[in-house]
Amino acid sequence: MSHHPAAESDDAFLFELYASTRAEELAAWGWSAAQQEPFLRMQWLAQKRGYEARYPSEGHCILEHEGRPVGRLWVVRGEHELRLVDVTLLPAYRGSGLGTSVLRALQEEAAAAGKPLRLHVMRNNPALRLYTRLGFTPVSDVEVEPANPYCELQWPAPGAV
Repeated sequence: MSHHPAAESDDAFLFELYASTRAEELAAWGWSAAQQEPFLRMQWLAQKRGYEARYPSEGHCILEHEGRPVGRLWVVRGEHELRLVDVTLLPAYRGSGLGTSVLRALQEEAAAAGKPLRLHVMRNNPALRLYTRLGFTPVSDVEVEPANPYCELQWPAPGAV
């Protein structure tokens, strides 16, 4: 797998990728494609602008496999931690091992830097199983309360760095 820095020329792919993460949810709503597209575009632009306002762009890249874009990765390399902001793969590549290889590379980078790797994930996201399998643990018990749809995870466990 290779990657390149995300650029405006990647926006069409990034929209397609974002839309793929919402497909199952929107299918349950019964909306037509004509209804879904403007909603998805609005949601994607909100996420894009929010990420750009909060996180340095140098951590945002497009993941490629066999010369084709297959996903995105956004990592903030901070003074005290590596923060995984977003990792998303197109549906055809989910469960293929590519996400695992990306996460393992980040774990190696974090270990070499002596920093934890942290992320937030929705508790109903299937990727939570992958994170758990790779040794991520909740940052605190508060994060796993049912009222909070997200949990913050870190690798390695506290005290291991």
